[in-house]
Amino acid sequence: MSNQNSLPLYEKCWYKHNFKRVMDVLILFLLLLLLCYRVISINNYSIPWFVALVCESWFTFSWIFIFTTQWTPAIVKTYPDRLLQSVQELPRVDLFVTTADDVLEPPIITVNTVLSLLALDYPAQKLACYVSDDGCSPLTFYALQQASHFAKFWIPFCNKYHVQIRAPFRYFCEEHEASSYQNSTPKFREEWLWMKEKYDNLCRKIEEASRKSIPWQPDGEFAVFSNTDRKNHPTIIRVIWDKKEGLSNGLPHLIYISREKRPNHPHHFKAGAMNVLTRVSGLMTNAPFMLNVDCDMYVNNPNIVQHAMCILLDSIGEKEVAFAQCPQQFYGGLKDDPFGNQMVVMFKYIGAGLAGLQGPFYGGTNCFHRRKVIYGLYPYNIEKADLAGNIISEKELKQKFGGSDELVKSVADALEGRNYSPHDDINVSNALEAASQVASCGYEYATGWGQQVGWIYGSITEDVQTGLTIHRKGWRSEMCTPNPTGFTGSAPIGLPTAMTQQKRWTTGMVEIFFSRHSPIIATLFGNLPFRMFLAYMWIIDWGLRSLPETCYVSLLTYCIITNSNFLPKGSGLWIHVTIFIIQMVCALSEYLATGLSIRAWWNNQRMSRIRATTAGFLGFLSALFKLLRISDTVFDITRKDENPFGNGIHDSDAGRFTFNESPVFVPATTILLLQLIALSIKLLGLQPIKSGNNECGIGEMLCSAYLIICYWPFLRGLFQRGKYGIPLPTICKSASLAFLFVHLCKWTIVS
Repeated sequence: MSNQNSLPLYEKCWYKHNFKRVMDVLILFLLLLLLCYRVISINNYSIPWFVALVCESWFTFSWIFIFTTQWTPAIVKTYPDRLLQSVQELPRVDLFVTTADDVLEPPIITVNTVLSLLALDYPAQKLACYVSDDGCSPLTFYALQQASHFAKFWIPFCNKYHVQIRAPFRYFCEEHEASSYQNSTPKFREEWLWMKEKYDNLCRKIEEASRKSIPWQPDGEFAVFSNTDRKNHPTIIRVIWDKKEGLSNGLPHLIYISREKRPNHPHHFKAGAMNVLTRVSGLMTNAPFMLNVDCDMYVNNPNIVQHAMCILLDSIGEKEVAFAQCPQQFYGGLKDDPFGNQMVVMFKYIGAGLAGLQGPFYGGTNCFHRRKVIYGLYPYNIEKADLAGNIISEKELKQKFGGSDELVKSVADALEGRNYSPHDDINVSNALEAASQVASCGYEYATGWGQQVGWIYGSITEDVQTGLTIHRKGWRSEMCTPNPTGFTGSAPIGLPTAMTQQKRWTTGMVEIFFSRHSPIIATLFGNLPFRMFLAYMWIIDWGLRSLPETCYVSLLTYCIITNSNFLPKGSGLWIHVTIFIIQMVCALSEYLATGLSIRAWWNNQRMSRIRATTAGFLGFLSALFKLLRISDTVFDITRKDENPFGNGIHDSDAGRFTFNESPVFVPATTILLLQLIALSIKLLGLQPIKSGNNECGIGEMLCSAYLIICYWPFLRGLFQRGKYGIPLPTICKSASLAFLFVHLCKWTIVS
């Protein structure tokens, strides 16, 4: 019988999708055949033909990015039952929760996430929860205080009855929990009702505090919030709960942090908040591992830390794996995913493909980081003894990490691994003064924070950029996918919110591509493998693809109005038709294999067209304006669902498109009007008469009709009112742009 201690803590299993491989290669062959056809068709050369060639060349590159990323999928299996047999003592883990706006991100949502973290099935003395409030909200602080009182009862209840879902708002609304309540003992039902009453009281207190301002005394604990503005306030750090007794049960440390903010001072959005959390936690608890989650991502598996530690403490993972990423999955999503933002199929296929390469991207949430990797450590440093003394001197540490002697000492301890098994009790209150110093505005000046160490600055998608920097150094990452999944959250359930999120992602991807952290530079001058470069180009293509897609759609309208063509005729047109049919059928098979409906497949196909030419195009322009120093990018916070129960999920109107006066709806409305105008011109015979083989054909007409079907919700929005109708100012702007485009087309005819 094999020695249990010699068994691996996790394994990676590769598998094949042979049919999918064949289809992907066939589509690539057809795309290359299409490009060859365009190149050799000399008689058809024209400006539309050349523009189509450029766009289709980029679409071919995009397809290469996709199918190479999915070529060798893998799945990671963890064995938490072997963990305690392989390590003498479980390591400390610092838990980071970030929130930035108590209106867009209601405190009750943050509270539920924090409660689920505090109730993790992990020794309480090994955990410390830090909540970063970039909105400097007394309401958030008050909610966390009240949550700490509730947690003293909630955590023992979860441990006693082995509760699986430890976010109260989900636990008390889950059907299986209601069923277990009905079939349980009288004692459990009594405690269950008692806990539910306490949670209802907690919600009531927070709701009452949100409706009326919190009264504070001049010398009370809320006095620090007086005369503060969310963009202009000093550092506020409060220890809500200090676990001094060091017992394995009870409530972990709970610390509230609102970093200093001053006008005209760069704060670097979420990346800046994460770096402050890293420094403050390094002074207070200095755990070797850090978990960061968004305020709406609650724990769905109370043993998720053990699963992640299997990866990070494995004999091979210890030397090679920088972070363990749990996928983002969502609860209570709208039926058939009408806004195409639940990304179920993408996580299944792309996530597995990344797991078979150098590892998944850092997703910004649900991720376990190795602290010394965040501090800039390279893999080849792991095997060198006396690391801090031989590799980084104290002078270099101060240059990189700032002038705080206490922080420099904690960094040296982290790099040397002296924080793995601390037996001394930690009193986080003793570090408040030093923590306030490292959370100040000016602390990062002339240091390596955001450039060499910590979360990397320069893009509003700091997660992808930071993960890319880590992979560039040669580290791997792993996907942590236990059953049940580690975390679940809420996907945006409204079109404006979904578009805002997509625009931010697109802007960030374009910023990364044109920065010194580009995957091209990471491959040429770093340790990023070529296939991992292609994988990063796939996600960055979210931003870059919007330009050729918008050009392609505009070219379609131009050709119909001017009675010219950019699609081949005769046998050449069948290349386009075949690519379209195969791609649609393959995508449909993936959705059906995942257990989704045909309606969900169509909604995602439709939204992929809408996103690219609306939120994607505006995100590209936003990044372009920043590169040209015309304007700076703005971090738009995604609105979280204020009702955690999602009562609107089963509403028949929940999946309908809603609109507002956001500029993000102008491109889509313009494209729809252009297609309607173009088809009207064609059907009314108002096109210029041309002879030969260069006039508009059936291919352009079918593509235009397909686009109108994709934009059908916008067509309905033209004739409706209220939130379901496109606002009149948006229609006027779009109509002006559409008629300007038509005028330019007419002008080219005259010229």
